[in-house]
Amino acid sequence: MNISAWAIRTPLPVILLFVILTGLGLKSYATLPITYFPAINVPAVGVTVEESAAAPDQIEIQITRLIEDSVAALPDIKHIESTISEGRSETKVEFEIGVPVDRAVSDVRDAVTKIRDRLPAAIDEPVIDRIDSENQPVITYSARNGSMSAEDLSFFISDVVVRKLQGLAGIGRVELVGTVNREIHVLLKAERLAPLGLTAASVSDQIAASQFNLPSGRGSIDAQDMTVATKAAVSTLDELRAIRLALPQGKSISVSDIAVVADTREKRQDFARVDGEPAIGFTVYKATGAGDVDVAEKVAAALEEIAGSRPGTEFKIVDDSVTLTVANFLSARSTLIEGAILAVVVVFLFLRDWRATVIAAISLPLSAIPTFWIMELAGFSLNMLSLLAITLVTGILVDDSIVEIENIVRHKSLGKSAYKAAIDASDEIGLAVIAISAAIIAVFAPVGMMPGEVGQYFRQFGLTVAIAVFFSLLVARLVTPLIAAYFLTSPSKAHAEGRLVARYRGLVGLAIRWRWITAGLAAGLFALTILLAGFLPSAFLPTQDTGRMTISIELPPGSTLADNEEVSDLVARRLKEIDDIKTVFVRAGSGSDGVRDIRKSVIVMSIADRNQRKLGLEQIEESVEALLKAIPDLRFEFINDRGGRDVSFAILSANGEQASSAARAILTEMRSNAMFVNPASSEATRQPELGVVVSAARAADLGVSAREVATAIRIATLGDADSRLPSFKDSGRLIPVRTLVEDAGIDRSEKLRQLRVVTSSGTLVPLEAVARLEEGESVSVIHRMERQRRVEIGADLAAGITQGEGITTLKNLAAVRALPAEVEMRATGDSDSKDSVFTSFAFAMMAGLSLVVVVLILLFGSPLTPLTIITPLPLALSGVVASLILTGHPVSLPVVIGILMLMGIVVKNSIMLVDFAIELERSGLSRIEATIEACAERLRPIVMTTLAMVAGMVPAASGHEIGGEFRAPMAVAVIGGLMISTILSLVVVPASHVLIADLGDTIKRLARKMSGGRAAADGSGDALIERPDSLRG
Repeated sequence: MNISAWAIRTPLPVILLFVILTGLGLKSYATLPITYFPAINVPAVGVTVEESAAAPDQIEIQITRLIEDSVAALPDIKHIESTISEGRSETKVEFEIGVPVDRAVSDVRDAVTKIRDRLPAAIDEPVIDRIDSENQPVITYSARNGSMSAEDLSFFISDVVVRKLQGLAGIGRVELVGTVNREIHVLLKAERLAPLGLTAASVSDQIAASQFNLPSGRGSIDAQDMTVATKAAVSTLDELRAIRLALPQGKSISVSDIAVVADTREKRQDFARVDGEPAIGFTVYKATGAGDVDVAEKVAAALEEIAGSRPGTEFKIVDDSVTLTVANFLSARSTLIEGAILAVVVVFLFLRDWRATVIAAISLPLSAIPTFWIMELAGFSLNMLSLLAITLVTGILVDDSIVEIENIVRHKSLGKSAYKAAIDASDEIGLAVIAISAAIIAVFAPVGMMPGEVGQYFRQFGLTVAIAVFFSLLVARLVTPLIAAYFLTSPSKAHAEGRLVARYRGLVGLAIRWRWITAGLAAGLFALTILLAGFLPSAFLPTQDTGRMTISIELPPGSTLADNEEVSDLVARRLKEIDDIKTVFVRAGSGSDGVRDIRKSVIVMSIADRNQRKLGLEQIEESVEALLKAIPDLRFEFINDRGGRDVSFAILSANGEQASSAARAILTEMRSNAMFVNPASSEATRQPELGVVVSAARAADLGVSAREVATAIRIATLGDADSRLPSFKDSGRLIPVRTLVEDAGIDRSEKLRQLRVVTSSGTLVPLEAVARLEEGESVSVIHRMERQRRVEIGADLAAGITQGEGITTLKNLAAVRALPAEVEMRATGDSDSKDSVFTSFAFAMMAGLSLVVVVLILLFGSPLTPLTIITPLPLALSGVVASLILTGHPVSLPVVIGILMLMGIVVKNSIMLVDFAIELERSGLSRIEATIEACAERLRPIVMTTLAMVAGMVPAASGHEIGGEFRAPMAVAVIGGLMISTILSLVVVPASHVLIADLGDTIKRLARKMSGGRAAADGSGDALIERPDSLRG
């Protein structure tokens, strides 16, 4: 059945179908969420355990290893990673893709519950929850109000702003930085405690016991049913000072007799600065499925409303990914429109018929718009990859219609009416059009179905291309012939063969005559291509100008938060002096990995728009690097927009010292190589530690446990654990009450030795009676991976050095080659992503090529014809390599995507040539005559479709738009591969067709001789299996 003829004869159903599809597509386009990356759902669970003031190496042994061992036995575990800092253990358990998150959380909770009694009693209850990989930061604001104190502003942000934002749809969480929180301090006078038989711990316990309001019962009292509550909590500072403390002798004293009660601030662990000025920052994270732009707009509206109700309150954006997301969306849209216009212009220049051009142009919106409807149904978003897919297929969407309309115009030039020409031409070209679209869908369907995290990332890309091409096929088969039949009424000029076609006929005849030589030259070109490809540089992703720059800085061991504040302010002031840096936001108290450390800060710089800059991005980076190198004892590293560095890898070993030693050796060698810029490791710098070594014998004699010693020291120096602090209610605020010894009381180690601890008999003895003090060092943070110690090493690459070159050099370092068997080096970050993504794409390419061959065998009914059709694939690679050499682009992910695209589109020319040659051979022409005639007749549509696709890619190849750095290498690869493969395939494919068809005849003759049977001639002599004519329409 000729479906195009049906559409021409009954146009109403087709018109209604596409009106409905277009309406649904427009509605979906308006509602699809706009994000930068596609949604990734990685089942992961976090286990967080806190033990106040505990050392990292102690936590590793007593907590982290036990948790890791308990969850390691669970099924479907992919990775286990842990980060241990002072007082905190964080373990991330990642499961294989496809494991339900609820099941993963339940399994991990059960595993931790089984070992709970083996964990220290003093820890806070383990917090076990899912890690939402899509819960990404969208935008960061700073808040200021000159009429509010830092404490009041902090409370206002946490009580009003955060609560308002978290009530909005699409907001996942809000994270604060730089807050200054009120705290009531009960500062004990050390010299008053011992004579009274009190310790800091006993005073803290008594104050905590007094600060409770507890429900006590319910009953009918005085003929009324009422609840009974016991209220002991004080409500003023004076009442807190007046709390009576029980003494061992049976007497009591007031808190004010032994302590100073002060309304003050908690000890700060972080701070924030905007352009050197103190600020309070908050970062908004989106919820699963929410769009970046939608979240940013809701936040902006809510903050505008809050600022209007609180005069003097100012909110300023200091860091965001939304600007880049919107810019990428707008630039992709403009690239799509520009490419579409250029493609239509190419059609007009060839056909010189405005009616035919309009018909071809209509195919673009009718193919693209319904795609948005399917994207919405599939839960897709308008992100970098789905937009790339639509941009990529701009030329393809008009390609099928060009083939249809050109053939209709050719039939019409033979004197047929538009109606008759549309029916005959669509019938003649039907199989070729179906085969072209089916080949592209066959290539990209495997990309949308790749397994693992890579598959989730590229699912939207592969399926969006396949969906758009499917709608393009529907338009070409239903809409284009229909409109041409009723709209293409102007008379067409007779189809005259020009001198170019005549010369091309002669060239094809020559190639067929010397077909073995032609095939040999093509094979030689492919061999040369493979040789040259080995010298091409490689990288994971091209460098992108995101309009922001991020650095992480670290101060030497022993540095305080005040030291960090001084250095960060200095860095911020100097950075503001660099041209084109607009805003400097400092977030201190943690590094780029999120681990809390008062010596570290992350600094985010907003860069001026690229068309307003005085300096290039590399020059700005060089200026920043020179500035940071001028500050003594400062470690720093640049962080890319994916949170990592150009090259990174992990050193793993069960022996922590062995891992550190290997990492130091590699780092030393990297620093002597100019290819690596500012190499650094995550090996924890060692910090001063005062060890309290408890004598087991003396402690046993006096009845003092090591835990009691630790508790006494912790409360005297830090106060009780945050989770156990009593609170003081004031004007609706719950303010923690922290009991500790005045700093002056323990400012020297000698005074620490005199700190009193309680014995089993209730008497007090000095600390030195049961322990001695030792000065030493300890690690500030420990990283673990797969239940081994982990040291991460990262570096930036010098200008002109690609990631592939850097990784190759790294692997050849003497220290790497000399790694002992107990030490493993594993790629991480971009280095790991490059390997996994490229490997997945290699499998997808092989699967796609296999599917293309299967589809072509089914459509053409021959196992040999597909061999002819895929001949241009090696020729396309020659074009890719040539274009990369000329433009200087490395082999990166966009280039791989371009090669994948070429696999689907370069066979188009072969399909049109071979299909028509077989038809002519069936009509009675010899094989060589049919092939030459097919080449002459199909030359114009081949050139037209190729130039239309090239024109559609030109705006993307320019790379001048925001986000263009990603699209440009892909477009360059496609243009180069398409142009070279088209030019060469116009000669090589005819020769290959005759060569392979002759081979098929030879095989059939041999088969007949071997079987002894008789076989009737099949007409074309081309196929081993007769092609079913029912597929032609």
